[in-house]
Amino acid sequence: MSDLDVQLPTAFDPFAEANADDSGAGAKEYVHVRVQQRNGRKSLTTVQGLKKEFSYNKILKDLKKEFCCNGTVVQDPELGQVIQLQGDQRKNVSNFLSQTGIVKKEYIKIHGF
Repeated sequence: MSDLDVQLPTAFDPFAEANADDSGAGAKEYVHVRVQQRNGRKSLTTVQGLKKEFSYNKILKDLKKEFCCNGTVVQDPELGQVIQLQGDQRKNVSNFLSQTGIVKKEYIKIHGF
């Protein structure tokens, strides 16, 4: 038996299930709420992953009025539209999104320090 007779295993992708569009666990769409440090004590809260059918400007207007802060909607080439708010508003934003019924509490992920 020569070395050429040995069969090589076929390529196996362990992440094929996670990349599939119809898989149950990978199909959940999460809303990510992150905080980014600017300079010194200044910080920025970003909200991404909201459905495209929502009016980002109306949500931003309500968030700004509720939390007395400034904010904007930024168009990112990879992430789509992202809401940015001044200050660390992670808990406030997650409570607001769940109480208004925009997103269920279990689909909100809070990131940061």
